[in-house]
Amino acid sequence: MSIIDFEPVNQQSTAEMIADRLREAIMRGALAPGAQLGEADLATSFGVSRGPVREAMQRLVQEGLLFSIRNRGIFVIELTTDDVIDIYRARTALEGGALELILDGRREIAYAALQPSVTAMRVTAEAGDATGVSDADQAFHESLVAAADSPRLVRAARTLLIETRMCLGALQTTYPDLREQAREHVELHEAIGSGSPDRARALLVEHMDDAVRRLRGR
Repeated sequence: MSIIDFEPVNQQSTAEMIADRLREAIMRGALAPGAQLGEADLATSFGVSRGPVREAMQRLVQEGLLFSIRNRGIFVIELTTDDVIDIYRARTALEGGALELILDGRREIAYAALQPSVTAMRVTAEAGDATGVSDADQAFHESLVAAADSPRLVRAARTLLIETRMCLGALQTTYPDLREQAREHVELHEAIGSGSPDRARALLVEHMDDAVRRLRGR
């Protein structure tokens, strides 16, 4: 019987690591919306050949974080107001689906999984740390989707959450009082743990709708 040489599953490929770093840079605003990415420059910066960089960039094109213009190059996406609305509509549908799976027998698991991000949000809000609050906010919603135990929902949510951080950009947050942002998540956390299912659903939808209103106002 012939043996196929597969890449070890416990090792992340160079292209995957580069893609992760580019996602992070896009999310944090280090790569600004509309910025052009140079394959050769990135290869030099990462200290690798151009092949893994090309593969990483194509992955992000497929995810919708980069776009390609023929004979011009590859650029970071720029989000319009319509994009912002669409992102939050998609998140409402996706996280609402995750919430339904959680409410159907996974409430204790979700409550425990969300606790660290809620605690972090409270602490950073009291300290006036907007970046810390935004990081904890993202961790909360990542944990919410992960608690539904659906790998496909997790994959779908990843790009939407990165785009959400891009919406905020240099603002970091749309809340003038960071404690209000923390309070919304605390209330949703408690509703998931022991509140009525209808209250949990309503709080999630209101949270998303409120975010759109705040972003459009800015």
